[in-house]
Amino acid sequence: MTTKALAPSRKRDDEIEKKVADLLPKDDENSLGKAYDPRLMRRLLAFIGPYKRTMTAAIVLMIIGTVLSVVSPWVIGQAIDVGIKAQSLDSLYTWTIIFAVVSLGEWLSNRSRIHLLAIVGTGVVADVRSALFRHLQRLSLNFYNRYSVGRLMSRLISDVDVLQDFVTWSITGLTRATFSLVGITIAMLLLNWKLALVTFAVLPIMVIVTNYWRVRVRQAYRSTRERIALINGYLNESISGIRVTKSFVREAANGEHFDDLNRSYFNANTSAARLAATFFPAVDFMGSLATALVVGVGGWLVLGDNLTPGVLVAFVLYVSRFFDPILELAQRYNTFQSTMASSERMFALLDTEPDMLDAPNAQALPAVRGHVMFDHVSFGYADGEPVLRDVTLEAQPGETIALVGETGAGKSTIIRLLGRFFDVTDGAVLVDGHDIREVTQASLRQQLGIVLQDTFLFGGSITENIRYGRLDASDDDVVAAAKAVGAHKFIERMPEGYATDVGENGVNLSVGQRQILSFARALLADPRLLILDEATSSVDTTTERQIQAALDTLMRGRTSFVIAHRLSTITNASKIVVLDRGQISEMGTHAELLARRGRYYNLYTMQWSKGNGTIGE
Repeated sequence: MTTKALAPSRKRDDEIEKKVADLLPKDDENSLGKAYDPRLMRRLLAFIGPYKRTMTAAIVLMIIGTVLSVVSPWVIGQAIDVGIKAQSLDSLYTWTIIFAVVSLGEWLSNRSRIHLLAIVGTGVVADVRSALFRHLQRLSLNFYNRYSVGRLMSRLISDVDVLQDFVTWSITGLTRATFSLVGITIAMLLLNWKLALVTFAVLPIMVIVTNYWRVRVRQAYRSTRERIALINGYLNESISGIRVTKSFVREAANGEHFDDLNRSYFNANTSAARLAATFFPAVDFMGSLATALVVGVGGWLVLGDNLTPGVLVAFVLYVSRFFDPILELAQRYNTFQSTMASSERMFALLDTEPDMLDAPNAQALPAVRGHVMFDHVSFGYADGEPVLRDVTLEAQPGETIALVGETGAGKSTIIRLLGRFFDVTDGAVLVDGHDIREVTQASLRQQLGIVLQDTFLFGGSITENIRYGRLDASDDDVVAAAKAVGAHKFIERMPEGYATDVGENGVNLSVGQRQILSFARALLADPRLLILDEATSSVDTTTERQIQAALDTLMRGRTSFVIAHRLSTITNASKIVVLDRGQISEMGTHAELLARRGRYYNLYTMQWSKGNGTIGE
């Protein structure tokens, strides 16, 4: 990075912070929340429940390790007084061996405790992440229209990772720190209450310094989290849109914007580091100050024969350990706050109920013949904004219904309602006489085959993508489906044939190839109802001819709803439905609608006559 980027003027820094502040979320997504919320803690402990025995063993080991840690200075003191001062070599050997055993026991207990807690922490993270993922699969499309992918990824990754640190370190860490602090305090008072009071004299200063750090570090850590979230989001957006960036020569402008985000993150980290540079050396200084006071007062007591050297050495060791649990308690306070905030966001997501639920008495839809009825259907994605108005449409088994109309006329909405991705506002959608709201969603969608305009392929082989809708299909079935839609030839030319990895979202294939594979996927699933949503819009004319025969085979004997701009996929439909502003303006065959010289005729003459072969753009 250039010197200018590393050290801009204070005025430039202020400008950057103002610009970044406008980009930060205005809700409480990154708020720290309460340091402790018993309601959230109970829900977190429910995930720890399956690991109760492992957690109990870790706590027992923590208690053993802490007790041994508290005993160690006293053992050293005894070695000095009973062995060295008394000039007893046997006693010195005995206490040395005792100290070695105590140290070994402390090491073994701490090692075993950390190992067990790592198992619990990793297990809890895996369980929570699985619960979130399974819940996301249940939520309706309406939820995903409102919730950004970035926020969901943050819940599944960042917030869940906070739990691992909490379970692995904070739960027993706080207990251990508290237990150690109490044990060391009792040991110090029992050894010499006067020196204990000398040590406690620095505590008021320690409390002031800790409170100063605790209050300010909250905002510092929050700022760093907010800004790294902005950086990650912008990186994701920039990489995903790199083609657009290069097309419009935006590299330099994007680089400057990223520099601003990076600089803001640098400033936030610098502020947090400055606080750490103040607090931790201050704690070390408090410990050194307390040690100096103890050595001074204790030395005076030793010279006056009111204190043994062994007790003084043990006391100095206790003082060096006294401030460690205080420091850990201060650090874990912020961990608790982050855990509570992350837990609140995660459980809010888990508590989100799907908009689309099966009715309590929903039955499985039996094998359908393919009779579909839209009975006076009205629908709107938002209140007061109707998309469909009193639509009545009937499709007999085996018929092909072509939906035509300008953008926003309601074509895609009709097929979304048929798949029950949304529920009608008024009226009903019936399949073989069954109101689809009264059957299970799974039994309905298992009999639907959907090919969308924006074809999505999953990372994996071509075979795995074709088999996606029918996992029990054999390799021969996969090849047969590919041959039927004209995909077999280009698949054979791929480096590894059917085993070729398509890449993320099919990046290793052309748009047309991805769409042809989506036809093979739909054909292999053998649905009774077929939906083609702009399915040939990205296929060139030559490729379209190759798959047109396969489409005819695919639609034969199935009730099909086709949304298409290309006239060739519409003219042979059993019925063409012309939509205008959410209402059916015309309905009939291609020849009938042309003879009427109505809206369909106008669309035909405006678009087809231009020679581009499209209608209803």
